[in-house]
Amino acid sequence: MQIDKNAYVEFHYALIDQGEVQEGTRSDDPLSYVHGYRMVVPGLEQAMQGRDAGDHFQVEVPPEAGYGERDESLIEVLPREAFEGMPGLKKGLLVQLEDENGEPTLARILDLDIREVKLDTNHPYAGQTLNFDVEVISVRPATAEEIADAEANLA
Repeated sequence: MQIDKNAYVEFHYALIDQGEVQEGTRSDDPLSYVHGYRMVVPGLEQAMQGRDAGDHFQVEVPPEAGYGERDESLIEVLPREAFEGMPGLKKGLLVQLEDENGEPTLARILDLDIREVKLDTNHPYAGQTLNFDVEVISVRPATAEEIADAEANLA
């Protein structure tokens, strides 16, 4: 079966930057998703279209089809007091914050001093071209429940 809308897909991937694997699933269980519901970055989902179990391929995904361009308005400065109870703050550290809706979001500390902490809430891969090495493990029709879950994620 070829990958098309409403296909349940399991695949392994490696995200490669300058020849080094940055992250991936090769040593873990494969990643799974229902195709056609934006459950993976758009450029990768597009590259998966029409593939079969056993296919192994590489794809380069530009920022606009990945995690988007960097948005400088997502750089913010918070008072150091907002991080009371969080020892070990340092430049480069990822911290979990709550957005204006109370949802958890990740931010990277860009700089800090005794008064304030400068944060970047862009996705860590925003503005980057992503190089994926992908192996499709299995493809089958998604169940009605899997499709309903995928549709719920779109909302």
